[in-house]
Amino acid sequence: MSEQDGFTERLRQARTRQGLEQSKEPAVKTVGTGPWGIGFRAGVEVVSALVVGIAIGYALDHWLGTWPWLFLLFFVAGSAAGIMNVYRLFKPRGGRPGI
Repeated sequence: MSEQDGFTERLRQARTRQGLEQSKEPAVKTVGTGPWGIGFRAGVEVVSALVVGIAIGYALDHWLGTWPWLFLLFFVAGSAAGIMNVYRLFKPRGGRPGI
């Protein structure tokens, strides 16, 4: 009978690791996991990446005197970084490897 109990326990642990079964421990609620929190985070990701890109481009253009080329380059780079951050935020996790 102990072999059956050991198997059941290992099966429960494996299912918990895979997210198929909730553990008996109380779940810790993190801030921003609801729809409003995720939407706010996505907006902050895009805006912050744009602001950083624009600031770096403006500073380099001001320092090197190449207005507006580096500003435009870093604006595009900041936009791409913001979009990639939002993509990573919404990308499903736990997919099969190799796909």
